[in-house]
Amino acid sequence: MHRITIEYGAPGDPETFEQHYTEVHVPLAAKLPGLRRFTTSHPRGLGTDAPSFVAELWFDDADALKAALKSPEMAAAAADAQTFDVASMTMFSGEVVETSLP
Repeated sequence: MHRITIEYGAPGDPETFEQHYTEVHVPLAAKLPGLRRFTTSHPRGLGTDAPSFVAELWFDDADALKAALKSPEMAAAAADAQTFDVASMTMFSGEVVETSLP
């Protein structure tokens, strides 16, 4: 699996951000080709600062992720994300490697 993670800093208006994200941004991102899983969270720092909001978009493999990044659907979602009134936005991707536990 490969994942895109987006970390958002504190929004200027949390209620407006949540409403827009849920009603506008999620439907845009849900159209990404190859998207297998889409999760969001409001993390709490454990002794350190944490982002205000995190979204994770999961894809089967690197090729599926690359195709999604180049798609018109990603362009639409990215354009919408540029309208967010947030303190910061950090986006990164990588392969997810699961470790077997004894």
